[in-house]
Amino acid sequence: MASLSGLRVDVAGRRILHDISLTARAGTVTALVGASGSGKTTTGLALLGEYPPGAHVEGRVRVAADGPVGYIPQHPAAVLNPARRVGALLHDIARSQLPRLPRRERRPAARARVLEALAQAQLPEGAAGEALLRRYPHQLSGGQQQRVVLAQALLLGARVIVADEPTTGQDALTKRRIVAELDRVARRGIALVLLSHDLDVVRELADEVVVLRDGRVVESGPAGRVLGAPDHPWTRELLADPAPTGPDDSTPLHETPPHEAPAHGAPPHEAPPAGAVIRVAAARYPSRSGAGSGGSATALRDIDLDVAAGACLAIVGRSGSGKTTLGRCLAGLHRDWDGALTLAGTALPSSIRARSTPQVAAVQYVFQDARAAFDEHRSVLAQTARTAIRLRDVPADEALKEARTAFARVGLTPDLHDRRPARLSGGELQRAALARSLLAHPSVLICDEITSGLDAVSRRGIVELLGGLLREPTAPSLLLITHDLDTAAALADEIAVLDAGEIVERGPAERVLTAPAHPFTTSLVAAARWHGHVRGPGRTSAAR
Repeated sequence: MASLSGLRVDVAGRRILHDISLTARAGTVTALVGASGSGKTTTGLALLGEYPPGAHVEGRVRVAADGPVGYIPQHPAAVLNPARRVGALLHDIARSQLPRLPRRERRPAARARVLEALAQAQLPEGAAGEALLRRYPHQLSGGQQQRVVLAQALLLGARVIVADEPTTGQDALTKRRIVAELDRVARRGIALVLLSHDLDVVRELADEVVVLRDGRVVESGPAGRVLGAPDHPWTRELLADPAPTGPDDSTPLHETPPHEAPAHGAPPHEAPPAGAVIRVAAARYPSRSGAGSGGSATALRDIDLDVAAGACLAIVGRSGSGKTTLGRCLAGLHRDWDGALTLAGTALPSSIRARSTPQVAAVQYVFQDARAAFDEHRSVLAQTARTAIRLRDVPADEALKEARTAFARVGLTPDLHDRRPARLSGGELQRAALARSLLAHPSVLICDEITSGLDAVSRRGIVELLGGLLREPTAPSLLLITHDLDTAAALADEIAVLDAGEIVERGPAERVLTAPAHPFTTSLVAAARWHGHVRGPGRTSAAR
């Protein structure tokens, strides 16, 4: 069990948590919901005894003494050692839990525990699992990194687990399995504190719901009551239909565009000259098949895509299918790939290091892990303004003015301007990253899970912002890498489905989402529509 009583946290003279009280009981799921910046992560970290730098803390924190508190962060790369392979990290944790076993028995016992934790965290088994254990964290997708951190917490024998957006960046199929596994975690007597923007996941898992706004609890109680009949106006707004509707319902964004491509790997057509065309023969990552041997693993093969100016192409698929690798190839950030990239009919170098300043500005990437994309020692506003200074040669004063305007456009208030990244929530940093990319005035904008860390209200705002951007006369080509099929439906002209590094289906968004032709696409769409009940006492079955 874990509890907070009268918790107050002040940072730099500003109160960020106001008298927070909650109890997470063994074998139950307590969900904290609220907008980005509402205090969810600060509250969750308090259970680990961690607070922002310079924080003044009042109140009481109690945690059961029979096991550690596990933490699954929203940005898992921050807690994974980039210099150590995943397997070495997990085996060290497993061995540390077996101190009484003789050395000769400890290694096989630890290996068995690691394989069990991989399965519980929905990571691959067999040869695929062995390959994953040989990788470094940066060679994993965001979803895979998140599941590795879940495996760590399970190996540590945590009795309380704080899960901060554990399904962020996960495809619908994996999300369904993660929900089932988190339910099993609670059934084993573990107190699970779930911090989540994903209200479908909250509905499936939560026994108790605590609604936060501006560092205050505005409503709390049994999940069925709070989600089914909320009392507070903010809760009702937060629980409004989360499906994005697009910025202009009178003009569907997913009508069949004139640049439609055949599905199922058919020969590509010629894109309009103003658009971007990318062809990837193969993209590889270093791999090792055994001690002392080298090699590479193919992440992408035979990719042919184009997207016109002002159009949106959504790339969907499971975690680890190659979506982010594809975006990185287009941005010139992936080293080992064969292929060609043209923009407005002009070839671009495959590496960002060989691109001119205008070419760098032309292709901008909004990363899934926004926190890792910012310098922790400088304010987010200064870093955003720096983009206009470096890539467009804008004077410093004018660049700051543009940055403030961009922040307002993405919904970031003036009180956030001078803060460093550590004092912004994950969702706030994602919006700052979008503002920074827009200041480059790109021809191609790559958004990697840009809505994954946002609450429903903020998510709708970002969808409307991107939809409005696509309607502007100088609109960029938008490559939307996403697991959220609702967002894809609202924004995309076309959808390309990736599975194991290959495009298995491509076509108009409406057709792909309503009448998929490939079996994998069918399973992905079906999983996204799944709202079945997670069995167990206290679980709510409220419909979306």
